[in-house]
Amino acid sequence: MDIVPGTASLLDELDKKLMVLLRDGRTLIGYLRSVDQFANLVLHPTIERIHVGKQYGDIPRGVFIVRGENVVLLGEIDREKEKDHSLSEVSVDDILDAQRREQESKQDQSRLHNKALKERGLNFVPDLGHDDMF
Repeated sequence: MDIVPGTASLLDELDKKLMVLLRDGRTLIGYLRSVDQFANLVLHPTIERIHVGKQYGDIPRGVFIVRGENVVLLGEIDREKEKDHSLSEVSVDDILDAQRREQESKQDQSRLHNKALKERGLNFVPDLGHDDMF
């Protein structure tokens, strides 16, 4: 088996089911339909999978075009192992509600942490120079 460097190696992944983690933290699952020299991807059909705790929900997204620079991680999904997982699927509304509650909880914890630092004479200044998650 020859190892082809760069985006040319993605040609072997055409028409395979892939999981793609984006820089903004979203997880996409879909079949790779096209790729170019910049590692831009076309996935179809695509779902956005949201995980919260031991639950997940899938939002149908149809055709999804991803700029190569936004891909953090990409991998083929093993169809045999895909069925064997300990997560429970919930409705889109339920997972979005759980995600909102989780984000609010993280914000509350962050506020308490910053307040504790301020009480100790320390000041937390977030790095606003980067707009992406990673």
